[in-house]
Parts: sequence; C-alpha cells; structure tokens
Amino acid sequence: MSTYIMTDIHGHYDAMREMFGKIGFSAADRLICAGDYIDRGPQSYEMLRWIEDPGENVILVRGNHDEEFACYVELMTTISKKTGLKTDDVVDTLTAYQALRQICSYFDCYGTVRYLIHKNKATLRRLAQWAACIRKMPYYHEIMMNGRRCIIVHAGYVESLERLKEVRTDDTYDSLEGFYLTARDDAYVYGGVEHGMILAGHTPTTAIDELPFHHGRVYRAYDETTDCIFYDLDCGYGFKESSPEARLACMRLEDEKIFYVRNG
Repeated sequence: MSTYIMTDIHGHYDAMREMFGKIGFSAADRLICAGDYIDRGPQSYEMLRWIEDPGENVILVRGNHDEEFACYVELMTTISKKTGLKTDDVVDTLTAYQALRQICSYFDCYGTVRYLIHKNKATLRRLAQWAACIRKMPYYHEIMMNGRRCIIVHAGYVESLERLKEVRTDDTYDSLEGFYLTARDDAYVYGGVEHGMILAGHTPTTAIDELPFHHGRVYRAYDETTDCIFYDLDCGYGFKESSPEARLACMRLEDEKIFYVRNG
C-alpha cells in the first residue's frame, strides 16, 4: 500500500484521473487531498460529483476555494428562506444568485456557482448537498510516516496562534482555521511542527513573487531548528492556461517520490 498526496486540482478532473493512471492508484492505496477541488478549471461539476463519493481510501481536506463555495451556498440559502424561494427550482436558485451578485461583486468571483446553475441546471438543494460535503471535510489530516508527524493541510499549519502574537506576519489570522486555509509565506516562516513534515499547497510554485517559487515544481524546505520538512505541492495547474511551467503534482509519501502531469 502507498500513500499519495495531491492538492489544488482546481476543476481539472481529467488531469486528476490521468494522475491516478500514472501512479497506478488502486483500492489498496491511500490518497489524501489538501483542498481546492473547484474553480479556475472547466470541470468543477465533475470534481463536485467526485467529492460526494471519492472512495473509502480517499481523505479530503478542505481548501479556501471549497470553503468559499460553501459560504456562497449558505448565503443563497439564507436569501431563499427570507424571500420564500424554492430550493429545488432552478429559476428560484438563479434569482437568489442574482440578488447576491447585486449586493456583493465578490460573491462567486470565479463564476463557478453561476456555471453550475446555467450549464448543469443545479438547484440550490443540489448546491447545498455539495456544500455539506465540504463542511464535513477536516481542516487538516495527520498521520505518522517514517517516524515523522506528517500534517496534510491546504495552506499552512501552526499549533497555536500564540506563536504568531509576537512576530510580524504578512497577514493577520483571527483563527487557526484561517491559517490552515490562507497562510502563504507565514506558513514556512512561522508554521511547522517539531520533527515533522507539513504537506500543503495554496501558493503556486509558478508564482515568481512568492517564497515557494520553483518554476512549477514541488518546493521543499527544511527548518533545522525544528527539524521540520515543508512541501508545497501546488505546482500551478489551476493557471495552466497562462503558465507554461504549470503542473499537477502528486507525492508518494513513503519515499517522497514526486509525479507530475504536465500542462496540456
């Protein structure tokens, strides 16, 4: 049995399936995904269908894009209840959607909810089923591997917000969950665990102005003080249309071997 880690699939269902073939993924193996299953790519619908029942050997951790989707659906549900709209009606679902778009331009900024309503005729009831799947996802998953405490999280991991109080972070965090979902450079500078390993994504290694920039390859860092290894497995596949270096990455945790699916 092998343990595989993936993250930031971003609506590229076919690429994920291609990766499964490349690694020879089977029911005897284990897959842990670190979030951002939707947005940016053309197959968010397929990814949402997949997260409903990915298999007993698959563990799904939530990402910030997934969290935002669930929040959008909850806002639509609130509007629908207050105005008496039907949750199983596509027209009423679109009415709730349009009302929120008028109130907040940031609402559904990637257009995923709108696409699901128009293209897939998704009702609010259907959207709420997917949101419920996301709400069941943990913010991180922890396992032991080769004597190390391995934490799979979307963006970054810190054991306590107390650690951030006396340092100058790039961003502010009101909760640990905020750090898990959104930390970027702070994840490497202030996060981590002693004698452990953090496996995350969120920050594309194609982004030249970010700390884990690595030309679309997996970024690895090591903190000698804490004996902690950091991996960024987001190799920018969500931006594959604009980045020739973009890849979808997957790590086999037992030997830290990396597999790639290239832009294509």
